[in-house]
Amino acid sequence: MTRDLMFKDEIQQLVADAYQKLDEPDGFGAAFYTDEQVASLSTTARSWMLGVGNPLAHARLRSGEVVADLGCGAGVDVLLAAREVGPTGQAIGVDMLPEMIERGRRLADEAGLDNVGFRRGEIEDLPLEDASVDVVTSNGSINLSARKSRVLAEAFRVLRPGGRLAVSDLTIREEELPSEVLTHPSAWAG
Repeated sequence: MTRDLMFKDEIQQLVADAYQKLDEPDGFGAAFYTDEQVASLSTTARSWMLGVGNPLAHARLRSGEVVADLGCGAGVDVLLAAREVGPTGQAIGVDMLPEMIERGRRLADEAGLDNVGFRRGEIEDLPLEDASVDVVTSNGSINLSARKSRVLAEAFRVLRPGGRLAVSDLTIREEELPSEVLTHPSAWAG
């Protein structure tokens, strides 16, 4: 077993438990989006805006592109991306939780978007073909992986030549943490 796999199962269970407890989230992530983006979503979709930023603000999406959102949750960024790439483009959400995939599908149906797809899978082993997407986005999910380098390798695997990566995520400043925290395996995985 490699070092970066040490806490994979525990992290995935913690994430699953946290999302399964969310019946009525408060959409705190809406603050990162434009008023136009927020207004384009249903009330239900707005409540699921739980990200830590707005990767779409930096993705420079264009009509006809294929976008993959890693760790998509309920699919809010997928819905917004689908609108930006238009009917000739496609937005694909990938999440490990079947509940989130189903929620994303319901929100896409509710929004009347037919250029949206959701796939169950881990972001460390994407259920996407090599060089099949133009843009990879992620919003607050890579930090939850015990294998961050694997996530990035997978993102680059699925990107077409000249593709783009737009990520909003949490990071730490190493100089602000004591060495016993920095060298503890669970701190790296968590």
